[in-house]
Amino acid sequence: MHHYQAPLADMLFLLKAIPALENAAPDGSDLDVSDASLVLTQAAQFIEKALVPINQSCDQQGCRFEAGEVFLPEQMGQALKDYAAAGWMGLAMPEPWGGQGLSSRIAACIGEMLTSGHHAFSMISALNTSAIKALLSFGSDTLKQQYLPKMVSGEWLGCMSLTESHCGSDLGLIRCAAEAEDDGTYTLKGNKIFISAGAHDASDNIIHLVLARLKGAPEGVKGLSLFLVPSYLPDNEPSNGKQKNQVQCIGIEEKMGIHSNPTCSICYESAKGFLVGELNQGIKVMFVMMNEMRMGTALQGIGLSEVSYQYSLEYASERRQGRSLKGAVEPNEDADSLMVHSDVRRMLLTQRAFAEGGRALSQFCAQLFDSIELSASELDQPERENNKMLLNLLTPIAKAFCTETGLESSSLAIQVFGGHGYICESGVEQIYRDGRIATLYEGTTGIQALDLLGRKVLGTQGKSLLVFTKKLHRFCQQQQDNQAFSSQLAQLAHYTQEWPQLTQSLGLKAMKDHQEVGAAAYDYLMYSGYVTLAYFTLLMAVTAQGLLDPLLLEDQVEDQTANHYSEAFLNAKIRTAHFYFARLLPRADAHKASLQSGEATLAI
Repeated sequence: MHHYQAPLADMLFLLKAIPALENAAPDGSDLDVSDASLVLTQAAQFIEKALVPINQSCDQQGCRFEAGEVFLPEQMGQALKDYAAAGWMGLAMPEPWGGQGLSSRIAACIGEMLTSGHHAFSMISALNTSAIKALLSFGSDTLKQQYLPKMVSGEWLGCMSLTESHCGSDLGLIRCAAEAEDDGTYTLKGNKIFISAGAHDASDNIIHLVLARLKGAPEGVKGLSLFLVPSYLPDNEPSNGKQKNQVQCIGIEEKMGIHSNPTCSICYESAKGFLVGELNQGIKVMFVMMNEMRMGTALQGIGLSEVSYQYSLEYASERRQGRSLKGAVEPNEDADSLMVHSDVRRMLLTQRAFAEGGRALSQFCAQLFDSIELSASELDQPERENNKMLLNLLTPIAKAFCTETGLESSSLAIQVFGGHGYICESGVEQIYRDGRIATLYEGTTGIQALDLLGRKVLGTQGKSLLVFTKKLHRFCQQQQDNQAFSSQLAQLAHYTQEWPQLTQSLGLKAMKDHQEVGAAAYDYLMYSGYVTLAYFTLLMAVTAQGLLDPLLLEDQVEDQTANHYSEAFLNAKIRTAHFYFARLLPRADAHKASLQSGEATLAI
């Protein structure tokens, strides 16, 4: 059985060594890399020792539903309580509510590690974080005081309650009803399905954020409101949950993967709820949660690529089968290791490129989030708006592209293992089963694609895209004399010009027929993903090359930045970039051809 180890060297490389990914605060004061290293090391130790060893047994044991109660695997429940007790739930939460106020970049690293170590476990903390963010932005003072301290500590856990049996992503069809009461509360009636961690025995109180509709509210999403519905109602002492609310789990799903995370059907039978935000503005509040979860799901995709790579690399290094085509590399052995085979190395490099490129993208998005959170006095309005547009643009790319490539990486892990990958003992078939959900929940890949092309690009008349492509263009201009990467810079410069042109062409077609947007959306997203990761992959390689330069090493004696990384580590960054531009970036051309083929080719 193979074991995951957190990629701390690569995470610290991104936090410290790359100028374009420096701290969100203009003065760089918000991120102490030494402190970050300590926090990430401690998180890695918890994940490697407490979560990785129980991942497979929790998957095999699964959750139990008995007499209306949901029970997690015993080891999972204990690990969850230990995680909360150690303060990890509140890592990036505001200090006034009991959090530690650390950077979103550190939280992103830990979110990725959690998925690699135990995917089903990672979902619980991510859901709690998204619920906290919604309350921070829209909750009343009373709700914040009653619920945030316990949620930040992890004693109470939040979940999202959106989906109903007759509507998945089409939230406008929601039927769950809310009725106003004289005391300012609301009574909710209705059923929800697919509620991850909606009920279990590892929390004193589970806090549901529920989309529902008041009688007489506008049809569709414009008539939805968001309500906080606790499983237990707090009494006059905000710290205690006492009275059972009319929230009942009526069953859990048998699923392909994530067996140790209960996917619940919930019945709200005259349940008491509290309005979050304004009436009929539930979608606005919900998107705070949804965008948080979409970036969290992107981290799951990255974590899938990383753990798939680690398992595959270890197996390929140990497994002996066949001989190199140029002759025996290890003639004293019965066979050479799988590493001598070109196709195995192709699969390994694909996994590594997706993991490292996705990680850099997620770090950049986390930096954008932190910069947007700064007060107006610390960041001028034009820069703030540009950062908002960038984050809005990159969120659907990160969510969809990183989960699609994470799934590809996990499939490649099975391929590297061969027949052994298809059996449970290897552990890689579980990686694939668990990871399959990431392309579905929090908005499928197709929905992310429509959001990207329809809302984030065409909906802004291409402004958000131009903010990003100008950044890529400036990078190419700054590196124009870099002969070591002249070919890659030329390729990136080409796509930097082509991407907006391609978008403009699609916009003109869409003006005549809106269906052209839907026909092109998936391939447009994948094209965008490959170009986006090309930039971050090349940025890392250029930085690595600079750290290998003896003159630069001499100039950096004071902070010893370069000395943190081995020559092998830095050379691997460069080789990954060469591989990506030669083998993976050309996929963008196939997606370009496909999206240009138009709606007519999709007739059935």
